[in-house]
Amino acid sequence: MGIEAIFPGPNLSKRAKSAAVYPYLLRNVTANFPNHVWGIDITYIRLQQGWMYLVAVLDWYSRYIISWQLDDTLEMPLFVLAAVDQALSQANPVIWNSDQGSHFTSSQYIDRLKNADIQISMDGKGRAIDNIFTERLWRTIKYEEVYLKEYANPRQARQGLATYIHFYNHQRLHQALDYATPAEIYFGYLLPITQQQGEKTSLTSADFVS
Repeated sequence: MGIEAIFPGPNLSKRAKSAAVYPYLLRNVTANFPNHVWGIDITYIRLQQGWMYLVAVLDWYSRYIISWQLDDTLEMPLFVLAAVDQALSQANPVIWNSDQGSHFTSSQYIDRLKNADIQISMDGKGRAIDNIFTERLWRTIKYEEVYLKEYANPRQARQGLATYIHFYNHQRLHQALDYATPAEIYFGYLLPITQQQGEKTSLTSADFVS
């Protein structure tokens, strides 16, 4: 009948044995403003035949998806670096959190965050709950989009995810945000202190002291 259980996919969080690992900085810390804490993660996207891999950068305060990329291989970190570069072209967070996967312990990834003077945080080994906001994002995307559409090919996956992520950011109401959209919280909160239109804005907690 074509019935298949929904189950976890490939393990995407394996790190190289010699890779540097940073401490988890977010225990007992709450994101208090946009660009305070960003989380990055990778998940699998099931196609009718095969897999693709989605990486996204999420602002924890507003739940706004800052950037995302989709690729059909995990062999090289290029699609992860593309998502990082796209995000950093818009703003700099105070803290950037990830798991200990090889993509997030690579020198190319680490150097980008260090050069932007960002505090690097990594989940404890085997502790997916440390990145709970991004894990919830994956569940939402899969149950509301991916599992319902059954993408036939990469092109359909890209088109479907682009449409859904725009809907998620700009139209989907979030109970945790008092039924506002992520874009309303992210951009609405930034509006009073945003610099000239089109100029990159880097914010820290000092920018939100009244």
